[in-house]
Amino acid sequence: MTLTIVLHGVESTGKSVLAEKLARHFDTVWVPEYGRTHAETHGVDMDEADLLTIGQTQAAMIDAAKSDARRFLFADTDSLMTAAWAEMMIGHIPPELLTYPKADLYLLMEADVAWVPDSVRIYGDDPVRTHFADISRAVLESSGVRWASISGGWDSRFAQAVALIARLTPSNAPSGFDLAQESE
Repeated sequence: MTLTIVLHGVESTGKSVLAEKLARHFDTVWVPEYGRTHAETHGVDMDEADLLTIGQTQAAMIDAAKSDARRFLFADTDSLMTAAWAEMMIGHIPPELLTYPKADLYLLMEADVAWVPDSVRIYGDDPVRTHFADISRAVLESSGVRWASISGGWDSRFAQAVALIARLTPSNAPSGFDLAQESE
């Protein structure tokens, strides 16, 4: 049984780097963020159709990678993060974004690290970034998924993620563990 772990959170919080690093650590594969590719190709001014395409494509990429995964599959975002983007960009969440399969665990990357601008990152101002972080957290909370907060410096983020994932093994996943204390 392969367990899916999705890195969730706002821009410039280390999701891509951590997803790749965790995949190497656990000797498995990871799925990059399609939304970045879409933005680099089509620009950052997106409408509902763009966001639906991103959510659908990300879900398809995650599903396709499962056959290559070993024990764990890491994904740099999924349709729930696209839902947060939709709320931020167009003011509502298209219901379709909430229908895709959910991960076994979401790691919410807190926005407590320095913003690093690039050509497709758009929400770097502190009040706006904080608002987007609040939306990202709310999407996880309202979806009823298992999630844990990851914060601090880069090494600390990796250590926290490894510790959480080590406790989430396929043999104990159905009974799981209480992440409520992890996300508070």
